[in-house]
Amino acid sequence: MNTFDFLANQQILVTGGHGFLGSHVVKLLKENGMIEDRLQVPSRRDFDLRERSVCRALTKGKTLVIHLAGNVGGIGYNNEHMAEMFYDNLVMGTELMEAARQEGVTKFVTLGTICSYPKTPPIPFNEDSLWDGYPEEITGPYGLVKKMQLVQGQVYRKQYGFNSIFLLPTNLYGPGDHSTHVIAQLIDRIVTAHHEQQPRVTIWGSGKATRDFLYVKDAADAILKAAEHYNENAPINLGSGIETSIRELVETIVELVKYKGEIEWDLTKPEGQPRRLLDIQRAKNAFGFSPQTSLKEGLQQAIDWYGKKLC
Repeated sequence: MNTFDFLANQQILVTGGHGFLGSHVVKLLKENGMIEDRLQVPSRRDFDLRERSVCRALTKGKTLVIHLAGNVGGIGYNNEHMAEMFYDNLVMGTELMEAARQEGVTKFVTLGTICSYPKTPPIPFNEDSLWDGYPEEITGPYGLVKKMQLVQGQVYRKQYGFNSIFLLPTNLYGPGDHSTHVIAQLIDRIVTAHHEQQPRVTIWGSGKATRDFLYVKDAADAILKAAEHYNENAPINLGSGIETSIRELVETIVELVKYKGEIEWDLTKPEGQPRRLLDIQRAKNAFGFSPQTSLKEGLQQAIDWYGKKLC
């Protein structure tokens, strides 16, 4: 990981800093010398980012905002909470960026989502294909809302000269993930089945769908690199650049956990977008992004963390 000298004189707001990705970003900031007097990490319980007055108060006096807060979840959560996710994420993103502009924030980093891409773009997903079709239906509303934050940043740059950048992370995983996302759910089910000696684990779908998985600490490192070096209008992918099927993922987790039971595939359940693989060349060129953690190594870290939580 890098040393981030640009942090020396920053006043930073990290929204979502108590969440999965956010906690790793905050940890990395502190490891690079950020003291609490210059770093604000508001909690969801105490600060409602849908309220304009709250956003103005949080951004006042800040030089850098890293917006990671959101109402997010996996396929099942998206399917049941589409409207809530649409409203919450749209209002939070819009109000926070406008508040940051009004308060004179120097730079605004927005995290988008791989769910913004069309359902069947060319593989690997290149940033230039972002607008070439409607996203996968279940996660589409969330993906479209995040794309509106890209548009907001672009028009704010054009009209106001506001420095906003937009990063498109792939599926993240690692220690600290309590979410309903795929790897966290699979580790939860398989580790629990192993400890309880359950005879089988049922997984949604066929296992044929593919994903691009990025270890959370590599993502945190990339976010700070982009905050330091990237100042352009164009969105930029953050991924591993490696395509892995859900079946391969499950087999790797089973191997690492040493689970001896049966894996049963439930073909009646949705499995989302058929393929996901990100082109990460733009990130490599822009700020030297290069993921350092292999999937197997990262999964072992996540499994070890989850095992400690069970004890």
